[in-house]
Amino acid sequence: MTKQALRKLYKQKRNQLTDSQSEKLQDLLMIKFQQLSLPFLQYLHTYLPIHIHKEVDTYPVMEFLRFTNPGITFVVPRTDFTHYTMVNYVYDDDTVLVKNEYDIMEPAGGVIVNSALIDMVLVPLLAFDEKGNRVGYGKGFYDRFLAVCRPDVIKVGLSFFEAGDQISDTDEFDIPLNYCVTPYKLYEF
Repeated sequence: MTKQALRKLYKQKRNQLTDSQSEKLQDLLMIKFQQLSLPFLQYLHTYLPIHIHKEVDTYPVMEFLRFTNPGITFVVPRTDFTHYTMVNYVYDDDTVLVKNEYDIMEPAGGVIVNSALIDMVLVPLLAFDEKGNRVGYGKGFYDRFLAVCRPDVIKVGLSFFEAGDQISDTDEFDIPLNYCVTPYKLYEF
């Protein structure tokens, strides 16, 4: 299937989830995430979930990683929709978040983090395939961002749904995941 068709299908599938279904899937996904064999992480880049779009909640993941990686620094993006790029900011108790025009919570400012420092990225997605290709919201923010990260950065997707059909229109700019965690399976690519 094409990215456009998958984007439409998985937005619809997510929107059809009830709150209780989402909570159950989130709990099961966290159990699977805890089975992921990761090195010690110093810097984790994460998206902040858009709850109205029923994205996988990254806050429980951050709490787990804070416990297993004492001293970890969380990093969140602020997007530039003019150039389709992101700037990384430290995310801590002092971070002031503001909602942008797309309902994304972003840091108003703070300490900028160089992409080269990041050990792992939690990559938002709508769908993914058995090869680790992902479908995001279609603006290419994360592919551009991942292209400037270290070659060994660990790229992890989180999805309430299993791998779908092969994405037929991937290109050389698409950067595949290393892992994708779902409620029922841990995919390694």
